[in-house]
Amino acid sequence: MQASQNHTQTKKTSHIKDMTAGNPYSLMLGFALPVFFSQVFQQLYNTADAWIVGKFLGTNALAAVTSSGTLIFLMISFFMGIAMGGGVVISRYFGAGDQEQVSRAIHTVLAFGIVSGLILTVVGVICTPIFLVWMQTDPEVMPEAVEYFRYYFLGALAMVMYNICRSVMNALGDSRRPLYYLIFSSVLNVVLDLLFIAVFHQGVWAAATATVISQAASVVLCMAHLLRKGNIFTVEWKKIRFHKAMLSEIIRYGFPSGVQNSVIGFANVIVQSQINSFGKLAMAAYGTHAKIEGFAFLPITSFNMASTTFISQNLGAKQYDRAKKGARFSIYAAVLLAEATGVFYYIFAGQMVGLFDQTPGVIALGIKQAHTVALFYFLLAFSHSIAAVCRGAGKAFVPMCIMLSVWCVVRIAYIMLVMNITGEIGHIYWAYPITWGISSVIYLIYYLKSDWVHGFEKK
Repeated sequence: MQASQNHTQTKKTSHIKDMTAGNPYSLMLGFALPVFFSQVFQQLYNTADAWIVGKFLGTNALAAVTSSGTLIFLMISFFMGIAMGGGVVISRYFGAGDQEQVSRAIHTVLAFGIVSGLILTVVGVICTPIFLVWMQTDPEVMPEAVEYFRYYFLGALAMVMYNICRSVMNALGDSRRPLYYLIFSSVLNVVLDLLFIAVFHQGVWAAATATVISQAASVVLCMAHLLRKGNIFTVEWKKIRFHKAMLSEIIRYGFPSGVQNSVIGFANVIVQSQINSFGKLAMAAYGTHAKIEGFAFLPITSFNMASTTFISQNLGAKQYDRAKKGARFSIYAAVLLAEATGVFYYIFAGQMVGLFDQTPGVIALGIKQAHTVALFYFLLAFSHSIAAVCRGAGKAFVPMCIMLSVWCVVRIAYIMLVMNITGEIGHIYWAYPITWGISSVIYLIYYLKSDWVHGFEKK
């Protein structure tokens, strides 16, 4: 009875959204739109770095900054997966009305974020040169790449903690506050980039420093909200610790997502290392494409996050048909929006790449990659949408296995094969739509044939 009363009180808390009652479509749209805009501003972190660096510091510096994305994702992806697991656990208990378990989950995942952020800082700063050599980074680019990475990883704690805080708030149905905080930090990032590079004429380290300061600002805002007295789920510093049983549950749902993210990151690092072997123009083009594709991916991410939260809350409340409705809606929405974005990118690829670098070789390679992959974004969206459904249902092991086998093993095997046979950079680009297609077929079969709605009960 107490849990039910607490849950009723929780529903009235500002910005916290119970997704177990009301129109599922409007609820998911209301959740996804702030996530979409917050992702837009988050993408501005790296895009602002790339655009300003390319304009003021040249192609070498642009290659150093834009080639960082795959390695940074590899380094933080496991911890982001654990944050997803924490979000699933919080959403599940929130849907079930268990306030005590929600509080334990929040404090445990925050403790995990602090420890993992400190570890990532040490590993990133020390091992940066080793990683860049392994990735076959062009010697001309190496000094600036090392400089950028090391300064960036000095802010790894802020990077991890923002993702943890965002997962906590999203799990409670609050996707608006992360948007507000990201708007502020993104504007701050652009202002600092221009100040350090355009005005003070500093190097790529300044772009990394601007990003670190901006991310730290967003974490301060997130924690200030979570620590505020009067909230139902107020965070207390003395309670931030590892609750053994809760940590085990978070890892149970988060570890597969962490591994999934890591293997995708590892495969992308292999791709990046092959791209790097073609020189700095190829590096700049591939990195620029990654920035643009990051925006194309935003509709997918937005509906995936809405789907995972919606499904977790409703399965926690044992509303199975409602969970199915939400899953179908998120899949359709993500696929349609992603394909529309892909068509736009296909048509205007040259202009979009040219915003970052006017070098003809960079633009030509950027267009080549866009024309290879952009029209297949519906496959990318479908695979990630079903993976989000699985995570929300407590079945994170399924997307982990599919991503490990297809997006890692098959993708790497394909790249090694075509590089030994042809050595043509265009064939590397095809690794993405091919593996998206294979995974989409497997996901479709699983989604239609499995009893995913009872994932939590079977645990």
